[in-house]
Amino acid sequence: MIVADGRQAMYRKVAAELRQGIADGAYGSGGRLPAEAALAQTYGVSRGTIRQALALLRADGLVTSRRGTRRVVLGTARVQTFSETVSFTRWARSLGEEPGGRVVDVVRRPADEVEREKLRLAEGEEVCMVLRVRTLSGAPVMVERSVYPRHIGEIVAQLDPAAVSHTVPLEEQGVQFTDVHHTIDVTFADADDADLLGCGIGDALLRERRHSTDPAGTPVEWSEDRYLPGTVAFTVHNSSATTGLSRRTTI
Repeated sequence: MIVADGRQAMYRKVAAELRQGIADGAYGSGGRLPAEAALAQTYGVSRGTIRQALALLRADGLVTSRRGTRRVVLGTARVQTFSETVSFTRWARSLGEEPGGRVVDVVRRPADEVEREKLRLAEGEEVCMVLRVRTLSGAPVMVERSVYPRHIGEIVAQLDPAAVSHTVPLEEQGVQFTDVHHTIDVTFADADDADLLGCGIGDALLRERRHSTDPAGTPVEWSEDRYLPGTVAFTVHNSSATTGLSRRTTI
């Protein structure tokens, strides 16, 4: 049992002990913390105090924080593989989450100026834009806008609208994702984002723009993913030997 003066001191002490346990590997990389009730009994505090402690760990990027589920430890997570940074489905499953997706719209149209540049298309060439909402354990977390050259888009358009992954069936059809450039910034929700994510129009969203090419350097995808705040965090590790980017859930 933790003894402290004042509720604030108690939740901070609980957070400190949990943080140390995570650092020591007590819960394992990608492991789950005990349930709130079990933690409350262990530390001799209320569940409200436990929730405050977990909120601190979430702010530090050490655990997820989705109400109703046990928190997943992120602080000792391994660097993700290339395929996990490309595929939302593989990434989610690597963390023990259940990924989902639903195609909202598929539009065939002439490429705009940015799409022509990114996909190396001539003026007037068509692209296929797929609008999709992505979920983690049933909760919407991201809106995905993927733009493909027409020949790849035709494959995607034939997939089941509820297909969990588009990357895997594309790979099975011979489309190879071997180099990806990620740009991460903030944007603001439009009407589609608000409707699909349950946020307000104009609310800030975390945006990841992704430009993918095949082994020959030919562009295969230009995508923009918009995440609800507090649902994912991206970590970049740099060293003289390697540079890696990883994505993790923070909900």
